[in-house]
Amino acid sequence: MDGEDWASSSGDTSDSEGYVQDRNDEEHYFTLMIYISCSLEMGVAEVVEKKGGMWTTTGIVHGSKIYCSIEETLFLAERGELSLLGANDSLVSLKDMYRKIAEGKNGCYWESFEVYRHLRKNISRAKWDEEMGVAEVVEKKGGMWTTTGIVHGSKIYCSIEETLFLAERGELSLLGANDSLVSLKDMYRKIAEGKNGCYWESFEVYRHLRSLGYVVGRHGVPWTMKSVKNASASVEDMSENKVIIDQKSKGLHLINELFNNMQINEVRPAFDVYPPNSKFRKSSPGDPIFVLCLTSGHPPSKPEIEDLERRCNGIPLKFCHVEHGRVSFFSFNWVELPVIP
Repeated sequence: MDGEDWASSSGDTSDSEGYVQDRNDEEHYFTLMIYISCSLEMGVAEVVEKKGGMWTTTGIVHGSKIYCSIEETLFLAERGELSLLGANDSLVSLKDMYRKIAEGKNGCYWESFEVYRHLRKNISRAKWDEEMGVAEVVEKKGGMWTTTGIVHGSKIYCSIEETLFLAERGELSLLGANDSLVSLKDMYRKIAEGKNGCYWESFEVYRHLRSLGYVVGRHGVPWTMKSVKNASASVEDMSENKVIIDQKSKGLHLINELFNNMQINEVRPAFDVYPPNSKFRKSSPGDPIFVLCLTSGHPPSKPEIEDLERRCNGIPLKFCHVEHGRVSFFSFNWVELPVIP
C-alpha cells in the first residue's frame, strides 16, 4: 500500500498553563494516512504506538499493523485516549477531524458518527427543553455529575455550555423532540443564536477552563435548589436571572432558569471558578477561587471594577477576552503611588 500524510494542525490546549485535568489513560499516537485501494481513497489512521486495552475491539488488523476508520479515530480523540498526527508529525485538532467528518469523504457523515459514538460508549443522556433553554438529564453515567449541572429534587439540569461541552467529549447524548438525537451542529447553532444566555465567546471560555480541570458554574447560579426561599434570594441578587415554575411536577417545583438571561454585552460576572477538587460537593461548594468577568473588547473602567468588586463580596476578580478563538485572562491590582513633594 502507498500512502501520503494527511496534513493538519493542532488546537489542543491540554498543555496550557493552569490546572490540568488528570487522565487515567495514557495517550495513544497515530499517523493518519490516505490509502489507495481499487481506485478508491480511504481515510484511515495507522496505529504507530499502542497503549491500553481498547485495541481488542477497535480497528482492523492487517499483518502486524492496526488501522482505524475516521469514526474510530475521532471517538478515541474525543475521549482523550488518542493523539492524531498528520504531516510532519504535527498534531491534528478535533476541529480538523470534525471537518473531515462534515466533508463525508471517508464514508462517514455526522449522523453515522453520532450513532457510532452512541453505540460505542455507555454515555449519559439528556433531553433538551426548548422553552426553558436547559437540558434535563434523564440517564446519568460517569462521575462528571458531581461538578456539572444544577440539582433540583432528584433531577439535574444543564446549561447549554455544559451540554455542548459534554457532547463534544462524547460523554453525553442530547435528545430533542420525539427523542431524536440532537447533533453537535444543531447545538452549535443554539450557541450562535445566543438565546440561552451563552454566546460563542463565553462557551469558548467555559470549554477552556473545564479542559484545564477547573470546576465552572454560572455566576450566582446555585448548584442546588433545595428551597423556594433560597432560590428567591438568589434571584433578587441578580437582575439578569430569573426562575420559573415547573408545572409538569406534582408540586410547585422551582426550576432554575437563571441560565437564559445572562448577557455579555457589557462587563459583568459570568462564571464562578473553583479549583480541581475530587471532594467538591454541590451542597457545600464553598467560595470560588475567583469570579470571571467577560469583556466586550475594551478594558473595564474604574467605576465598573469597583462595582464588580462590591457585587462579588471580596472574591478575587479576573477578566477574560476572546479574540479569534484565543482566550486571554487578566486582572487588575490597586497601586498607590507615593506623593512626590
